[in-house]
Amino acid sequence: MIVDRVRTRLANLDEPAGRARVAELVRLEAGALIDDADLFALIRSAEDELVGAGPLEPLLRQPGVTDVLVNGPDQVWVDTPAGLERSEVCFADAAAVRRLAQRLAAMAGRRLDDATPWVDATLPDGSRLHAVLPPITPDCPCICLRVLGRRRFSFAELVDGGTIPRPAAAMLEALIAERRSFLVTGGTGSGKTTLLAALLSLVPDHERLVLVEDAPELSPTHPHVVHLLARPANVEGAGAVTLRDLVRQALRMRPDRVVVGEVRGAEVADLLCALNTGHDGGCGTVHANSPAEVPARLEALAAMGGLDRGAVHSQMAAGLDAVVHVTRTSTGRMVTQIAEFVRGDSASRVRPVWTW
Repeated sequence: MIVDRVRTRLANLDEPAGRARVAELVRLEAGALIDDADLFALIRSAEDELVGAGPLEPLLRQPGVTDVLVNGPDQVWVDTPAGLERSEVCFADAAAVRRLAQRLAAMAGRRLDDATPWVDATLPDGSRLHAVLPPITPDCPCICLRVLGRRRFSFAELVDGGTIPRPAAAMLEALIAERRSFLVTGGTGSGKTTLLAALLSLVPDHERLVLVEDAPELSPTHPHVVHLLARPANVEGAGAVTLRDLVRQALRMRPDRVVVGEVRGAEVADLLCALNTGHDGGCGTVHANSPAEVPARLEALAAMGGLDRGAVHSQMAAGLDAVVHVTRTSTGRMVTQIAEFVRGDSASRVRPVWTW
């Protein structure tokens, strides 16, 4: 079989294999006995099998798919704007799922085996990979792939599409124009990153944006953007670069606005300190069920960074201005609430100023 022969050739190479090299080897193995259409189909199949996501690759290419989830050999699901849908894609057995999970982890330069039975990594195309092996999951390895956004949505497109209700649009534009600091909140897959990128596209062209992320998901349409990406430790446990490290570096890079793609740990302490030392207009995303829960969420995260309860609430009230909450509904993703931070006697709280 041509794909098997190409796999053998790749195994003998001393360099990482890419799609271009796979296509070259397929042409060599196929020779001149195949027409262009069949050759193209064969190259696509070989690329999917050897340097892609195998049987999951067609699902990743489908318009509207944001996540591909493998729960078992015959349980493959896709997440679309309409919700979770079961796919007809199947694997031969659990061993085939394991082989794919390990190959994807290797593509990301990570280890996935019995000694390290889980991995959270970014693939070369920017997609996010999370996979776990038994006995962490009892029956079959599980694979979760988060698809990198294929296009950027402008602020106007989100308004026209209903993601941003028109009554809220003017308030969001004012947040950017007045250099207010804010957080975009919501659940997983609610569209926080898409909304934040659209809002950052409204920032005046003369301002410098420094973006801190785990993976390159934010892609605002703006002429002056600096990306800083976190890095996990290698197999020896060395070389990690955390979001907290990057927030500190960002403050030394003459930012007009510091943006944290997702606030999830001790870096919130540095971000809050930055917002209280002249870095107006900073923003980020955080997982929260509602704006009312944001103070408690930030309090828990800031404790990891060494801020006590009184300090974090003071920093919160002084440095953050608003919360923009996004909800995933049966008809799509939508901004459902905008709230403001209010300083209380002993703690900060948020007060809704607009609710859909």
